[in-house]
Amino acid sequence: MLLIHAVNTEGYPLEIYIRDGKIAAVGQDLSALAGEGETVLDAGGLTVLPAFVDLHCHWRTPGFEYKEDIETGSRAAAAGGYTFVNLMPNTKPVCSSAAQAEMVEQKAAEIGLCDVNQTVSITKDFDGKTLDHLKTLPASVKFITEDGHGVQDNATMARAFAICTQKDITVMSHAEDMEISPWDYRLAEDIETVRNCWLSEYYQTRLHMCHVSTRGALDAIRMAKLRGAPVTCEVTPHHLWFTNDTCDYRVNPPIRTADDVEALVEGIRTGIVDAIATDHAPHSEEDKLKGMAGMVGSETAFGVCYTKLCKQEGLPLELLVHLMSTRPAEILGLAKGQLEPGFDADFVLVDLDTPYTVEKEKLHSKSHNTPFDGAQLYGKVFATIKAGKITYQAEE
Repeated sequence: MLLIHAVNTEGYPLEIYIRDGKIAAVGQDLSALAGEGETVLDAGGLTVLPAFVDLHCHWRTPGFEYKEDIETGSRAAAAGGYTFVNLMPNTKPVCSSAAQAEMVEQKAAEIGLCDVNQTVSITKDFDGKTLDHLKTLPASVKFITEDGHGVQDNATMARAFAICTQKDITVMSHAEDMEISPWDYRLAEDIETVRNCWLSEYYQTRLHMCHVSTRGALDAIRMAKLRGAPVTCEVTPHHLWFTNDTCDYRVNPPIRTADDVEALVEGIRTGIVDAIATDHAPHSEEDKLKGMAGMVGSETAFGVCYTKLCKQEGLPLELLVHLMSTRPAEILGLAKGQLEPGFDADFVLVDLDTPYTVEKEKLHSKSHNTPFDGAQLYGKVFATIKAGKITYQAEE
């Protein structure tokens, strides 16, 4: 494939030549490299970016396919410009084995729209105490998490960190002290963030903090990084966009104050925040009415972040690419996230200049639970290319 008539983040013309699913050349006037019958994709002046990589996503398989399944999750991801997502283990049954993880990954590979890594639970079946399964995990398992719960027992979490250091596994932390969160979710997030950062430093275990949402949690991560702890962190588009005085949509962690949003943006500006992840969490309309926390986010993530961070806050597009593509790929150990020869030929074409309106009924996810319905955004995804093949193309 040869991509022509695209522009880069600075608005300069750019062509990309793809061979065997990899980027072979980047520059201008590359037509001589393309053989007879080669597919030529005309970008029509759209901006080309590395395809996005999502560190935190829920596709609900197995057990909750009425909310989302691997095919609809793949389609939603592709429509949002993603070619790789990292899936959480809070399924039914809980993903506590490499065999279950491999099943999900294989099914996604068969569909072919978006590659996945399926994480494994920290404690077996989220029971909060059993770690024996970690000791027998194969080298293919690189990330574990208790997403949606958090390990409450300090000694259990310490042992998990020790095991992960030995096995070269990254701990992903949903920071919530569940004894405290019923009456103070801010304190609940801050306390568990501090604990896990200290455990990371003590055991030198790689730790990735999920959906950081408070100034206090971000300050704890900043201090841990200064002390040399191997800690990374993500924030979500919705925690950057909404404040609790304008939106009461139920997510976990909850929508925070304007001061927290300011802290997250400043954390992005100063480099404390490593990545933006969607926490794409599909729920049926009935489940939302029952109070389930979460929202779909794959298809709105780039538009929300480009509008908020680049158009409103004046941050450079290159920084947003780092947060949504380059750094997540580095954390996951992928040859993605950069438009350079040798990397996977995964890229996305976006329109940065024309506003568009989010219409939840047109989303590709099986669930349409989003507070962004009706929002006017910039940065519409027009095409997603994975390994040199088109996985999504917007309707004209």
